[in-house]
Amino acid sequence: MSDPPAGCPVVVLAGGLGTRMAHIAPDLPKALVPVLGEPFAFHQLRLLAAQGVRDVLYVVGHLGARIREAVGDGRTFDLAVAYVDERESLHGTAGALRLALDRGMLPETFGVLYGDSYLPIDLAPVWRAFSDDGRPALMTVFRNEGLWDSSNAVFGNGTVLRYDKDPAAHEPAMEWIDYGFSVLERSVVDRIPTDSVVDLADVYRDLSRRGELAGYEVSERFYEIGSPDGLAELERYLGAALDKA
Repeated sequence: MSDPPAGCPVVVLAGGLGTRMAHIAPDLPKALVPVLGEPFAFHQLRLLAAQGVRDVLYVVGHLGARIREAVGDGRTFDLAVAYVDERESLHGTAGALRLALDRGMLPETFGVLYGDSYLPIDLAPVWRAFSDDGRPALMTVFRNEGLWDSSNAVFGNGTVLRYDKDPAAHEPAMEWIDYGFSVLERSVVDRIPTDSVVDLADVYRDLSRRGELAGYEVSERFYEIGSPDGLAELERYLGAALDKA
């Protein structure tokens, strides 16, 4: 495995239907939901650029053309943005990565995050942890203890010892939660069957069972716009940051 460069490419999974937010912006994909008067994607892309990212691959689906129109080639954000379009035939979050691989668009090593997540952390230590570890996948985790959402991971000594989003699989030691940013080798995606519908949560679960999922603990809480409450919290956070500037 080669070392990931500073500013490793990032894949943004933005193909979901966003049903919980449909009443707020019924004709917009979730990535374009207005946040403080701008599409959410603009905030997310500026954050990625500030963290040293230079190349972004959007995997879009439902209303994906609207994202292309708004974001374009990314030059406005000092980024190079490319696209893979699932159109209306959604493959799940892992299946979408497989589609990007089959179309020759997936980098050898890449970060992956969701199109509704705002993650105010320094990515450089995450890249380094992945490079130093040697395993094909690394998940950032947050000690959640059931606070922001259902905790789903057991973490220790740089390893996600167990990961499972199924509520029936929950155990007391699951005090951490998937923070929403991971680093993967392309070889992980190569295991996913072509044209399959697969969720990344299932891929991470299987990696953890095989001891192949490294972990990196972060201390800054995550934000998301997948729900009205999440949107309100992010606007409060960004508004407070603007007041301090």
